[in-house]
Amino acid sequence: MSQYDPLIDSAAARLGSVLRPQGYQVTAAESCTGGGISEAITRVGGSSAWFQTGFVTYANQSKSRWLGVEEAVLEAHGAVSEEVVRAMASGALSAAHADIAVAVSGIAGPDGGTADKPVGTVWFAWAMRDGTVSSGCRRLQGNRREVRAQTVLHALEGLIKAAERLAVSQSST
Repeated sequence: MSQYDPLIDSAAARLGSVLRPQGYQVTAAESCTGGGISEAITRVGGSSAWFQTGFVTYANQSKSRWLGVEEAVLEAHGAVSEEVVRAMASGALSAAHADIAVAVSGIAGPDGGTADKPVGTVWFAWAMRDGTVSSGCRRLQGNRREVRAQTVLHALEGLIKAAERLAVSQSST
């Protein structure tokens, strides 16, 4: 058990409490977490009401095939880049017919890092059905398991914020 597990469980439950009353659907496009975000979400009882589809697109070919990430974007920027995660999030949103999507791509280690993208570099993107896409990069510390757990937690926290923004925008229309 990781020190992050209780935080992840709490965040996933909170996400469900925001999404379920609104009838919103969420999806995840995951690379470095290998399905960890989807697994955390589906630990929550009743999550099938607000989560139906997730994408584990570890290989670049999968990012292109299932999420529509252009190969030229992957070649120009690499899988661990803002351009790629933004395309992943938008592609997942469309493919899953969801209201909110998160995408992550990073270097969990222990190998694979470079001077420009050291181990622990993770790009995140959140896309919403209104066309809004936000993104950011974090440099996480720890071993592979810790980097992946921190990635899952940050992704869920971003989904909660996105869901709350969507709920507020819908109630004001």
